[in-house]
Amino acid sequence: MSTMYILWLRQVKKYFRTPSRIIGSLGQPLLFLLVFGFGFASIYQKAGQGDYIQFLAPGIIMMSVLFTAVFSGIDLIWDRQFGFLKETMVAPVPRWQIMLGKTLGGATVASFQGIIVFVMSLIIGFKIDSLLMLPVAALFVFLVALLFTALGIAIASMLEDMQGFQLIMNFLVMPIFFLSGSLFPLQGLPQALAVITRLDPLTYGIDGLRQSLIGAGTFGLPLDLLVVVVIASILLGVGSYLFERIQA
Repeated sequence: MSTMYILWLRQVKKYFRTPSRIIGSLGQPLLFLLVFGFGFASIYQKAGQGDYIQFLAPGIIMMSVLFTAVFSGIDLIWDRQFGFLKETMVAPVPRWQIMLGKTLGGATVASFQGIIVFVMSLIIGFKIDSLLMLPVAALFVFLVALLFTALGIAIASMLEDMQGFQLIMNFLVMPIFFLSGSLFPLQGLPQALAVITRLDPLTYGIDGLRQSLIGAGTFGLPLDLLVVVVIASILLGVGSYLFERIQA
């Protein structure tokens, strides 16, 4: 059994062994769906934009994926502090395989989290346009999970302190989420804000998911997919390089 598969399995098992962690991580997405979804529904409808739940749900699904994926980097710091990382590093395999195994494990967990939020959205009233596009939606969820898990591990590879990781993530994750068009349409924004949203990789993940689920997108599926794949590949490369330099 390869080291990469063992690390992937360890990440997934850790997630399913802690039901309280699963339930706790669903509180924020549920709050956003209920409070924002129903609180701003009438305003959104009066503006001629339609059903706000339909617009909001893909953004909240990706929000859940984003937070779960990025904070999987904490596991790396935890492993380093308690010696598990050192035991893993002595395995006769390239370090990039270790990093890839941890990244795939974190991405799998984040994708599963996104699926749970998707089911919650359906219960609340979200409706998809076509069942045939569900595999495309799942692909965007996994690619975004992979992208931000790689980012989390890359940052964690440079840190040894959990408090430092959380501080950096709070300054990074919240702007990524709020500037991604998850809560508001991208059309008609001030020029400066429009530029910033287009520099945010999560923007393209959410746009691709919206296009897949409700047929409403800004950039088109090919561009969304291209941007997410390219940035995910870059971050996997950067994460592998930084992981190679870890002193366990």
